[in-house]
Amino acid sequence: MNFHILTLFPEMVEDALNTSILKRATDAGIISINAVNIRDYSTDKHKKVDDYPYGGGAGMLMQAQPVFDAYEDLCKAIKKRKKSRAKKLKVRVLYMTPQGRTFDQKFAEELAKEEDLIFLCGHYEGIDERVIEEIVTDEVSLGDFVLTGGELPAMVMVDCISRLIPGVLGSDESASDESFSDGLLEYPQYTRPEVWQEKAVPDVLLSGNHKEIEKWRMGMSLERTKEKRPDLYESIKEELDEFKKENPKKFRKKRTEAEEVLKMRELKKENGKEE
Repeated sequence: MNFHILTLFPEMVEDALNTSILKRATDAGIISINAVNIRDYSTDKHKKVDDYPYGGGAGMLMQAQPVFDAYEDLCKAIKKRKKSRAKKLKVRVLYMTPQGRTFDQKFAEELAKEEDLIFLCGHYEGIDERVIEEIVTDEVSLGDFVLTGGELPAMVMVDCISRLIPGVLGSDESASDESFSDGLLEYPQYTRPEVWQEKAVPDVLLSGNHKEIEKWRMGMSLERTKEKRPDLYESIKEELDEFKKENPKKFRKKRTEAEEVLKMRELKKENGKEE
């Protein structure tokens, strides 16, 4: 996966993303992070990239020309790397804006399938609408709030998407076991010591019985999701009820809710392999 970030502050992006797991993934060649300085594409002798908005209003607006030229130059570099002769490069350009689609785990999983992603980071009062219309494929938001620029949302997204790329995490199971990966919140986890401030690790986790541990973890995930995110819990309930109607013979045996969800996951996995 190749991440390209169009920004006025490349150092900010590079410093933050060149640490820990992402640094190891970059060093191993699993991902690459390329911060492109939009200011380098300004035709102004002082490298100015903003101006006052037409019609008046507070603040300054990023100009279309430097953004477009940075994008065009980047596309040429990607085409050269891919040895592509296509006239128009098909690569998703994500513009960080509160007006966009809210970023979530499902969207991250969708984006993780791409080979290249371009992130466009606005600043000041935003970017001239004409260049947004020209190059942006997806407008993306982290939520209903406003930040100084698009760099922080872009970095959050790069971190989240990277975790879904095979080889980035120590174990491929790590990403699939986390909150939201299967529509549920993650179960509680414990490490040494076995007893801390008179609080002991649940016995089942010390049992070595992997089937019972799996059932306990699913039960705790369901319990946490029901308590903290009832909306997600209801979705899982609906999914389970629908699946049971479609596969009544598979659910004749009486099971706990956790066992039923595990059974559903197991059957769906088998069906996926058959297809």
